[in-house]
Parts: sequence; structure tokens; C-alpha cells
Amino acid sequence: MSRGFDAMRGTPPGILLIKKIRGRNWSLNTYRYVVLLITFIAYACYHASRKPSSIVKSVLYPETPTVNAWPLGGEVFVREELGNGGNMTGRSKYRGWAPFNGPDGTSKLGEIDVAFLACYSMGMYVAGHLGDTLDLRLFLTTGMIGSGIFVGLFGMGYLWNVHVFGFYLAMQMVAGLFQATGWPSVVAVIGNWFGKRKRGLIMGVWNAHTSVGNISGSLLAASVLDLGWGWSFIFPGGLIVLGGILVFLFLAAYPEDVGFPCPNDPPRAVETVTPNDVESQSQSSSVGSGNKKSVGLVQACLIPGVIPFALCLFFSKLVAYTFLYWLPFYLSQTEIGGEYVSVKSAGNLSTLFDVGGIVGGILAGYISDKLNARAITAASFMYAAIPSMLAYHSYGGISRTINIVLMMIVGLFVNGPYALITTAVSADLGTHSSLRGDSRALATVTAIIDGTGSLGAALGPLLTGFLSTKGWDAVFLMLMAGALIAGLLLSRLVFDEISEKAAKRIASSNTQQGCGDPATQPLLTNKK
Repeated sequence: MSRGFDAMRGTPPGILLIKKIRGRNWSLNTYRYVVLLITFIAYACYHASRKPSSIVKSVLYPETPTVNAWPLGGEVFVREELGNGGNMTGRSKYRGWAPFNGPDGTSKLGEIDVAFLACYSMGMYVAGHLGDTLDLRLFLTTGMIGSGIFVGLFGMGYLWNVHVFGFYLAMQMVAGLFQATGWPSVVAVIGNWFGKRKRGLIMGVWNAHTSVGNISGSLLAASVLDLGWGWSFIFPGGLIVLGGILVFLFLAAYPEDVGFPCPNDPPRAVETVTPNDVESQSQSSSVGSGNKKSVGLVQACLIPGVIPFALCLFFSKLVAYTFLYWLPFYLSQTEIGGEYVSVKSAGNLSTLFDVGGIVGGILAGYISDKLNARAITAASFMYAAIPSMLAYHSYGGISRTINIVLMMIVGLFVNGPYALITTAVSADLGTHSSLRGDSRALATVTAIIDGTGSLGAALGPLLTGFLSTKGWDAVFLMLMAGALIAGLLLSRLVFDEISEKAAKRIASSNTQQGCGDPATQPLLTNKK
């Protein structure tokens, strides 16, 4: 491959145009801000395109009781006006959609969820390795546009009057494969641009894209629901296609491709990069980004900490994705203060869970940076999620205020460790010292961890589809058991981090020079 082709592959056309207009390159910090913003928007689009299925569940399978409206905060959480003397509620006006409105409707909805997530999970392992081998910008662009097309096609089933279960199953499965390109790619890009210092806090703030995407997807899908449930898929599908175009034009996946050294490389002459050197360095470093070798799945699995965190994420995402896919349905089926909310209001109300999730992701990242203890932080949040879920299920029906407060607390503790493991932990392990700095493993490690987690994400909604027919007590029992197991799976790493900190304290009390002992290095820190 020629050097000219490498440079063309690495530099986005939008940045080339901006450089041509400005006559000079951006600074390193400017590139970092742009990368954070574009990857934030990109993955928010991914999550926005996943929310419609949770919003339309109660439309496809409208089995609900008839009760009074629940006004809260203007029209955002207001149930539709009753018609025909109060006999028609906001949900009963929807007659369902075959094949989802039969007695096995919730089971079919669960099967649709698991089809998407199973393909997403299996595709993740392949996508991670491809992301470390191919150009991340082009790979991410292809995934976003493909996702948008098949999410939109699912909604087109409404316009085409399709009632064949296999059609919707196939659309979700292919969409899941394309969606698998997203997470390994964006985490790898962020890992390429940022070193380990304050990585937990930076990625905790950045990971708010998950909740922002969920919120925007819920609001967008709910806002067009009255036009027909298919539009709740078509609009988010179009949104992610636009996001893919943005990525293609402006995302610089590797610092070397725009004339800067990678922060994870051995420190050579990072500080010697000046505006005058950018053009010449861009030519040589773009070749370097193409020559880095990727690692295989087996080698990546052998990195210390990958397997325990991957298994922990299996149960963490089981809990998180059950809320993601079923919380609006749960809210529309559950009395809150003696009243029920409409389908549209339930979708809007469920966004508050993600507001708590934003706080949880930032808080978990900040605490893990301060303590330099990823495992302790993640396990503590998972354990705290258990009583919070119990309280929400037991007392959330008392009043709307209590429901909102408890829902946000659950979101904080559920999404905190999920966000930490899929971002900072994955990036730490993807640049581990055992890789000797010459291998690209960020996307592969991220894919292993998040791919394993996505198996749990597939299992949770599937089990919920069956368990919900027996009552929500069984669903919450499953969620609390999942949180407990997730915390227990990190027990060995928690013990190692505690022992490590105790050894540091003993060493520092015995000698002023004891901090240089390799045995006291942080668990996930590279040993230079």
C-alpha cells in the first residue's frame, strides 16, 4: 500500500477542506475536543435508534386497564384525553399489530429483542477485530448507515402493512449486526487520542452519550407515535444515517493520521510537534497507523482482567438492558399513585432513568480515578443497585414523585458500573503493558468485554418477556440476582486492589522510596 493511499485513508475529507481553508492544522487539543464531540454524537445516534422498540411495545401489544389520567409537568407526562364518555384510554385506542397482539405477544416482543441483541453480541467479536484491522472512520460510517437503513426498514413494515413475524425478526437481526460496529470503534478512537490520566472521569462524562441517546430516542419515537408506530423507527433510522455522514467527513480516528503521536506509544518526541512540523510528520505517522498490528481474540482474552470484567458486564448489561427495553412497558402497566400513564407518557417518563444514568457514569468514573480502583468502584455500584431496585419496585407505586426519585437512583447505580467497564476499563485493558505498545487491541478488547456483556443484554429482555406474564416480582428478583452475581465476579480483582493499596501504605510508612516497587503498581496501569 502506498504512502499516498495511507494518507488519503487516514485524513477525513472534511478536515482536509478545513485545513485548506485555514492554511494550517488544528492544535492537538482542538482535535481531541472534535473527536470527543463526534464520537459522542455517533454513539448517541446508535442508542437513539435502539429505543423505538421499547416505546412501541404497548402499541404493538396494547393490553392495559382503563383508569384515570396522570397529569405531570405540562403535556410531557400527560395522558391523552379520554374519549367516548371515558371508555377509551390513551392505550386502548391502539388495537395492536399482528403478529404481536396475540396471547403470546410479550413473548414475541421478547424474541425480537433477543434476536437483535444476540446478533449484536456475536457481531461484536468480529467487529472488534475488524476495527483493529480496518480504518475505524470508514468502518464506523458503514455501520451507522447500515444500522439506519435496517432500523428504518423495520418501521416500513407499518407503511407496507407487513404482518409476518419473520420480516421483523430479520430486520432486527441485520440491524444488530450493523450496530455491533459502534462501540468497539468509538472506544478505540477515544483510546487512541487520550492517555490514562483522568481517563475514568473523561470517559464517564463522554459516556453520557448512552443516556443522551436513550433520552433523545425515546422523545423522538414518542413524539411521532401518533403518526403511526412505524415512524418511531423511520425517524431514528434517518438520524443515525446523518450521524454516519458526519463521522465520514470529520472523524480523525488516529492522531498519527493528522500529524500527532499516539498518547499510548512510548514517549519519544511528543513535545517537539509544532505547527511547522505537522505536514511532514503527518506523512510518516499516517503510515505508522496503518502498520500497527492487531491482536487475536485469544491473545486479548489473556490480558489480565479481561475475562472477569467481561463476565461482570454480562450480568450488568442484563440488568441495564432490561430497563432499556422494558421500563416504558412496565410504567404503562403499573399503577403509580392509583393511576396509569399513557404509552407516550411512559416513554417520556422512562427518560428520567437515563438522567440518573448520566450522573452514575460520571460519578463512577470520577471515583475510580480518585481511588485508582476500577474493580472496587464497579462492584460497589452493583451491590448498591440491589436495594435501590428493591425500593423502586416496592415503593415506586406510592406516588409519582417517589417513583421518579427512585427511578433516577436505580439508573445511577445500574448505569454507573456499566459505563465504567465499557469505557475506562476497556481502554485501560486495551492498552495494557502486556501488549508491548506495538499492537492495536483497543477495539478487540472492547469487543470481547462488551460482546460478552451483550449476551447478557440479550438474555435479560428475553427472560423478561416470559417472566412478566407471571408478574413483575419475578422480573425484579431476576434483576437483583443479576446485580449480585455481577459484583461477586469482581471479588478477586477487588481483593487484589485492596491488597495493592495496603501494600502501598505499608511500603510508604517504612520508607520514603517504597512507591517505586513494581508490586504496588495499579492493577490496570501500564508498566512503562
